[in-house]
Amino acid sequence: MFLSARASTTTEDGVPVQSRSEAMPGQAAAFRDWRRGRPFVGGLLAAFGGVEMFFSGQLDLGHLHIQLGIEGLQATVIPIALVLLGILSITMPAHHVFYGILTLVVAIYSLVGVNMGGFIIGMLLAGAGGVLVVAWMGPGAKRGKRAE
Repeated sequence: MFLSARASTTTEDGVPVQSRSEAMPGQAAAFRDWRRGRPFVGGLLAAFGGVEMFFSGQLDLGHLHIQLGIEGLQATVIPIALVLLGILSITMPAHHVFYGILTLVVAIYSLVGVNMGGFIIGMLLAGAGGVLVVAWMGPGAKRGKRAE
C-alpha cells in the first residue's frame, strides 16, 4: 500500500512479508540497528574533518615544512580533539548535545588555529558533523505532527 512495506505484514495471498531487518543477514542487520541508535553520520563527519585538518596542518612541500599556529601545537591538538569528539559522539550517544556543541566550537576555532580550518574543507566537515550530532533524535524520540 502506498509504496510502504510496513503498511501490512501480509500480502493479499496471506503470505507474511519480511521487513528489511528480517531479510538482511545477521551482522548487517545488527550493525544497521546499532548505527541507527546513535548519531553515526554526524560523528563520522566530525572525525573526517579532524583527519583532514591534521593532514592539512602537517604540510611538507619539498624541504619546507609548513606549521601555522602557536608552534604548531594547535595544528595537532585541534584535529585530535575533533576526531575524539566524533568518536565519543558515536560511542556515547547520551551526551550528543554536549559533544556536538564542543565540535561546533572547535570547528569554528580551527579557522584561526589550523590553516584556515583545514583549508575550510575540514571546518565545513566538522561543522556539519557537529550540527548533525546536536540535531540527532534518538530512536525512541517522537516527531511532532505537521501543522495544518
